[in-house]
Amino acid sequence: MDRFKQGLEKNDVIIVDTTLRDGEQTAGVIFSNQEKLRIAKLLDEIGVHQLEIGVPVMGGSEKAVIRKIAAQGLNCSLMAWNRANIDDVIHSLDCGVDAVAISISTSDIHIKHKLQSSREEVLKRMVEATEFAKKKGLYISVNAEDASRTDFDFLLQFALAAKEAGADRLRYCDTIGTLEPFITYENVARLIAETAMEIEMHTHNDFGMATANALAGVKAGASFVGVTVNGLGERAGNAALEEVAMALKFLFQKDQDLNTQMFRELSEYVARASGRSLPPGKPIVGDNMFRHESGIHADGVIKYPGTYEIFSPDDVGMERQIVIGKHSGSKAIMLKFLEYGIKLTEEEATELLPMIRRNTVQMKRTLFDKELVYIYEDYMHKKYEKGIEYSTIDTEL
Repeated sequence: MDRFKQGLEKNDVIIVDTTLRDGEQTAGVIFSNQEKLRIAKLLDEIGVHQLEIGVPVMGGSEKAVIRKIAAQGLNCSLMAWNRANIDDVIHSLDCGVDAVAISISTSDIHIKHKLQSSREEVLKRMVEATEFAKKKGLYISVNAEDASRTDFDFLLQFALAAKEAGADRLRYCDTIGTLEPFITYENVARLIAETAMEIEMHTHNDFGMATANALAGVKAGASFVGVTVNGLGERAGNAALEEVAMALKFLFQKDQDLNTQMFRELSEYVARASGRSLPPGKPIVGDNMFRHESGIHADGVIKYPGTYEIFSPDDVGMERQIVIGKHSGSKAIMLKFLEYGIKLTEEEATELLPMIRRNTVQMKRTLFDKELVYIYEDYMHKKYEKGIEYSTIDTEL
């Protein structure tokens, strides 16, 4: 866990990846033990500070793979997830992790309908589990499940009780994604001001604002951000590792020294393992991030990439693509044909353009390389025939 300690000492924003816990709780997703081990190693190689790697109390193969990951000697901190009871924490201790998440609901709707309990009982269970874990020398995140719908005065009481019991941080869970960035900022800023606790953002994407809410929390002073690869997670998912990391680096100027060049590789692997393919328009790692068709855009990128790319494709392990479609311009066509070793004149590119556009409309897609070459060959054949025809006429005249 050297990297985690160094991050704490440097007062960095700490990335907490929960792909192997919350990510696997995506409906229908199951990672094999081999896949879980591979994902953990990739995340460690990338430089993530802390991994939440599973739920030991499940026993069986889940507990076995957590033990195996913990035995790998990774450079990151390894956290196991627990309900707020001592027995769960004992199972985590058996696995050899250095950190535990102790989680319990704090909203009245959860306390009444899910736990069928009381606020007093919630505090009691959380404190007992936290004090036990602290005596065992574990790093502790106390998770306030459904914190975003929790009565704020009770949330403050919960946080202060957790702090007194020995918790190292409070995980502020937007469990069903009801936050928006402005409220997030206000709540997190107030929580820090009134408790002086370290706060972890744990945001869900039900309204499409998981990444925005996570960043709003950081802006308010949160020093930990929970993420998953590709935004996996229950229902609409969690804040995505690749989105949060690149936004922190390029928008907030907070560089976590992650090996972002491995993002595409990691995303592809997790996509295959989870059976959830990467949408072309996926931010940061989707195919369309660096794929340009529009004539104006392609021309700008050809002249200077920074016109339409905020960072280089190399930064996330991808490549730029100029694709030819209905909206392409002559400059893009000239550049594309250079890839085939064909140097078009501006006149030829201009003459080819309507032929190419006509084909893209008929096929309702961009054109493959072979199709472009066929169009070019047909164009050159007709141009050659036309030249012969003109030559014959000239001779006859």
